Amino acid sequence: MQLVLQIITLIGSVAMLMYGLKVMSEGLQKMAGSKLSNVLGTATTNRFTGVLTGAFITAAVQSSTATTVMTVSFVSAGILSLAQAISVIMGANIGTTFTAWIMVLGGGSFDLRLVVYTAIVLAVALIYTKKNANLGDFLMGLSLLLLGLTTLKINATEMHLDQMQPVRDFFAATSSWGYGSYFLYLLVGGILTFAVQSSAAIMAITMTLCSTHVLPIDMGISLVLGENIGTTITSNIVALSASTQARRAAMAHLVFNLFGVIWVLCIFRWFVGWVCCAWGVEFTPGVPSDVSPDKLNAILATFHTTFNVINTCILIGFIPLLEKLVILIIPSKPEEKDTDNSLRFISGGLMSTSELSILQAWKEVHVFAMRAQRMIGMVHDLFYEQDNTQFTKIFTRIEKYEGICDRMEYEIAQYLNNVADGRLSDQSKHEVHKMLRIVSELESVGDSNYNLSRFIRNKHDGNIAFTEEQERNVEQMIYLVTLAQNKMVDSLENANISRDDFYAMTNMENEINNFRDELKNRNMQAITDHEYEYSVGVNYMDIILELEKMGDYIINVEEAIYEHKHDK
Repeated sequence: MQLVLQIITLIGSVAMLMYGLKVMSEGLQKMAGSKLSNVLGTATTNRFTGVLTGAFITAAVQSSTATTVMTVSFVSAGILSLAQAISVIMGANIGTTFTAWIMVLGGGSFDLRLVVYTAIVLAVALIYTKKNANLGDFLMGLSLLLLGLTTLKINATEMHLDQMQPVRDFFAATSSWGYGSYFLYLLVGGILTFAVQSSAAIMAITMTLCSTHVLPIDMGISLVLGENIGTTITSNIVALSASTQARRAAMAHLVFNLFGVIWVLCIFRWFVGWVCCAWGVEFTPGVPSDVSPDKLNAILATFHTTFNVINTCILIGFIPLLEKLVILIIPSKPEEKDTDNSLRFISGGLMSTSELSILQAWKEVHVFAMRAQRMIGMVHDLFYEQDNTQFTKIFTRIEKYEGICDRMEYEIAQYLNNVADGRLSDQSKHEVHKMLRIVSELESVGDSNYNLSRFIRNKHDGNIAFTEEQERNVEQMIYLVTLAQNKMVDSLENANISRDDFYAMTNMENEINNFRDELKNRNMQAITDHEYEYSVGVNYMDIILELEKMGDYIINVEEAIYEHKHDK
């Protein structure tokens, strides 16, 4: 019974560690907002700043997976080039070693439970004040992480794994195969990391096994190498349905780590011996080191950091060659084109952590607006087209774009709902709400363009001829609405609009409304004076009123952006 309780405690400790890491990461992200995404998108001017940026963000959010998936997403979206992404991924491998040092410092020989429990009380107080809730989340996550580490260490000590003969026999048997043992533990480390989806959890288990003198240090380091491989699998899986460039970025992560494992295995025992010597520990292959747990944990963390730093230093000068290699591994498909049928920024299910997904969603909303914008140009061409074949071709294209707009609204809204399911800051919740409103209005813009094309088709099929004045008025109304759409797209590019620009847009919308009222009165008078038939006037006003309605949808988008930036 005692053993069952200890095993449950062991599993619970690992779960607490993983959950604490997640809560801490999300708390940091909520405090930083989209700044980390902006840093990733702008601070990659060369390979060195790219490495530093990747290391900084990963150390900040405590998740190399989050950084890598976000980087792959940005490559898919065209924000980062493949070369920039490779440098960021290299930095992410360095940044992720910071987690191991937290474990070394937080899981030392002293009992942190009193400090941790006090920190949990403070975190709960901060969370309930709401004003400092994000700081409370971070503190709660850090507390749970340290509590998980402490409980894991204490429980492992109480289990006396080093005195369990079956455990000792198992590790002794699997540690006596020379390099075969290294390959075995490397494989086990990769599989476990992929299964658990947390290299930090496997690192904690590795430190526990080594510090209890059950697992030889070289076998523990082999597990660490396997963790480096296992953590690359996630980004490769999520990139499977993404663009070619995104798959290449994910593959570069795998190639980078595979290369590192290959060269370090060539000098493995010398390298491990050198790290052990740096901590004053004598290294004997396949034999557990009888030194303090703190030193053994420090050796693992030192190896992890040193290995990734050296691997980055070796490959940073060969990024162009690495880029060519992944292009060779994943060639472009002849049929693959950047069409308007799919999402660009959030395609393939690529999703970083909730807080860092906001920028990607804004970019996709901007693409949505540009696609809706193209439709008004098609409507203009359709209005003047006389050739039946060309007319049908343009109408079919507008119809296709209307379907694209419907699909984009659904997919973006679904993505935003998935983002909202995460732990978001109040600001990010506000952004999600505004984006949902905006995509609904943009879909209405697409519907209006399609309605216009149907009214024009009725005119074409019914051989309805407008007067020169009517054609000029339609042309003027299309011009005003197109101008408003252009300004709307510009505002969405940066998800911002100045006070002066918003007032200018309001004046433009009023101009469209006044022009609509003027044309409506003129139309009634023209029909009364028998200048043209009633059916002509109805078709004419259908077009004018639909254009004015589109102007309403556009100003609604601008209002949402303005409220988002100025009425917080």
